[in-house]
Amino acid sequence: MREGIGTGLMIAALVTVPCTAAAQQIAQGAGPVDAARQQKQRQAGAAYGELQQAQYEAKLAEQDLLNAQEAHAAAQKQLDAAKKALSAAQAKVAQAQKRYDAALGGVDQVFPKK
Repeated sequence: MREGIGTGLMIAALVTVPCTAAAQQIAQGAGPVDAARQQKQRQAGAAYGELQQAQYEAKLAEQDLLNAQEAHAAAQKQLDAAKKALSAAQAKVAQAQKRYDAALGGVDQVFPKK
């Protein structure tokens, strides 16, 4: 998905470069007022390209956030399931320990300690 940033930069450059070149050609035959206006237009064009790039990067960051939130939710479900399985396993251990202790008690009754 990050390779799209390079594509966005290339698009911004393709939009900005022709505008700048055309403005420079016009400025060569224009007076100082026209040159200043054209310079401002070039600056506006470059700023617009930067705006588009920033918007594109913000959209990528938003998608990354959504993906991370989705992964977090899935991990939380997995954690909850693991906690439940651990609790069940611990309950089985406790039951098995009780049965073992009872069995040992039965052995002690049959073979009392001297």
